[in-house]
Amino acid sequence: MKKILPLSLAALPFAALAHVGGQPHTHGVADSFAHAFVHPFTGLDHLAAMLAVGAWSALAVRPAWRAPAAFVALLVLGALAGFSGLWVPGVEPMIAASVLVLGLLVAVHKRMPWGAAAALAGVFAFFHGAAHGYELAGDGGGAAFGALAGMAAGSAVLHVAGMLLGHAVMQRHQWIARAGGAATALLGVFMLTRWA
Repeated sequence: MKKILPLSLAALPFAALAHVGGQPHTHGVADSFAHAFVHPFTGLDHLAAMLAVGAWSALAVRPAWRAPAAFVALLVLGALAGFSGLWVPGVEPMIAASVLVLGLLVAVHKRMPWGAAAALAGVFAFFHGAAHGYELAGDGGGAAFGALAGMAAGSAVLHVAGMLLGHAVMQRHQWIARAGGAATALLGVFMLTRWA
């Protein structure tokens, strides 16, 4: 039983990809918040990247909260760009690259100064935010701000979950970090081959 959870977590990145489209959007503020809050959990490209940011921060960035905070801030900025209709080139390949790079950072516990870690996380977050912004752009007025708040809150929850996973499990069992990071990086490679 003790080995089932870690193996399940390591295999999680292969379960699904986001951006499947076709989901109807609602236009009330509360509905937009709820839809956007859940959105980062519905596709494993976003899910894997956000969990990886949290886990990597817990393992190798001090103070650990700064890279996730930068991710959420730049995610919001990217989403505002997407909401406004600003075309951001290379969104999908950059999301794929973020999954690859963040997975590798978890796997090797790559330490770097918090400023560099925050900048790296922020650059990737901008592209994730733009993708979310494009998908949620149908919500207008106050609903758009509800969607933005929901997306930021859902992303922050995933970062905290990744940090807890990093502190509670990966620091004690480094093979789980290596396996989970490698699985995440392989997901990124698979995603990049779709855009090659």
